Amino acid sequence: MAFRRLSPRISPMVSHSASLPAFGLIAIGVLAPLTMLLAVALAQKQGFSIVFDLTLDNFGQILARESYLLILLRSLVIAAVVALTSVVLAYPVAFFLAFDTRYKFFWLALITLPFWSSYLLRIFAWKIILGYDGIINSTLLTTGMIETPLGFLLYNKAAVIITLIHSWAPFAVLPIFVSLNHISPQVLQAATDLGDSQVRRFFRLIVPLSSPGLLAAFLVVFIPTAGDYITPSLVGGPTGAMIGNVIFLLFARAQDWPAGAAMAVIFMLTMSLAASTLVMTYHLLIRWMTGRADR
Repeated sequence: MAFRRLSPRISPMVSHSASLPAFGLIAIGVLAPLTMLLAVALAQKQGFSIVFDLTLDNFGQILARESYLLILLRSLVIAAVVALTSVVLAYPVAFFLAFDTRYKFFWLALITLPFWSSYLLRIFAWKIILGYDGIINSTLLTTGMIETPLGFLLYNKAAVIITLIHSWAPFAVLPIFVSLNHISPQVLQAATDLGDSQVRRFFRLIVPLSSPGLLAAFLVVFIPTAGDYITPSLVGGPTGAMIGNVIFLLFARAQDWPAGAAMAVIFMLTMSLAASTLVMTYHLLIRWMTGRADR
């Protein structure tokens, strides 16, 4: 008796039904809040109440305020500097982890050590280090290098950038490490056998092959730091305020929820455009480099 071999293919109905819980979670956790945010952004504030008469006036008022646009631009610049610096600092660490097979688990645990403490504690630590009576000023005063404490170390953009780099640089290590760890040793050995030096092999093979990890690390740091609220609130001061502080002020202090929601929507659209532009530029660059190599 011949038995027909069962096909491993799953029917479309079964596959669609299996994905329904995931779609449900996305709808509840992502689409519903975004829809509510957009609805509030299109509403109007009348006194202490919100009237849902759909209008674009809130967006027009936000875009007409030059100060809001400057803070949005400042947030993007700070986030880009933090992300780029974090990637540059994280790459040697990830390189060491990927190609030095000894004690890999120990070094990975050591990198994640800052995550064992509170995010607020790390910010307060930098506030103590950079403060007017902080560790840096106390050390310089004790050694006689300065006569009065330095007041420019805290409450500015530089303090925000330093604190964000310290908080987010470990996040950049892991994507780069995964990308480097997938590079085959046989490829590197073949390049060496063909006469490539270590420097040439690094720039011609390792960097291009690890570029997806570099892009992922940049986005992992860039997107959350652009909307950070706590760090600029504690160490930023007036010149280090970011877009998250403006959104908080519109929601909490001014009690203007439609304007705050409109600012949040504008920020999300700006970040989506920036991230999409970066990804498209990366793919175009890779395609151009691949086509040039095939010639």
